[in-house]
Amino acid sequence: MNFTPGPSRSALQRVVYLCLGLVMVGLGIIGAILPLMPTTIFLILAAWFFSRSSPRLEAHLMNSRFGGPLRDWRENGAISRKSKMLALIGMSVGYAVFLIASKPSIFLAIVVGASILACAAYVVSRPGSAELNQPEESDG
Repeated sequence: MNFTPGPSRSALQRVVYLCLGLVMVGLGIIGAILPLMPTTIFLILAAWFFSRSSPRLEAHLMNSRFGGPLRDWRENGAISRKSKMLALIGMSVGYAVFLIASKPSIFLAIVVGASILACAAYVVSRPGSAELNQPEESDG
């Protein structure tokens, strides 16, 4: 009996990460076109997946026009003021559309609202890109 082993787990993982990275880039492109869908979070995820599957695609993404925000996030967990405002507006509009379109029960509206508030608090708590470039104040 002749046994041919399948691809190693690490090779399979790289393929899965590569496919997920490509899906995230696709969602990011859609987000760049549609006003209520985010872009940067999908590209952050794509960069993470590419860092585990394709250094060439990761470098391409990090050197693209979205590279600045991706580097800010990767190096400092920072989100620009403009991106924070867009995220908060998107969350607010998305929640309003959810309330109007689905007419949820009070319980579901509170659960979804609390989840969105938690996400908004996280976004607001991140340092801004401009804050990272400020010189440190001295005590003397």
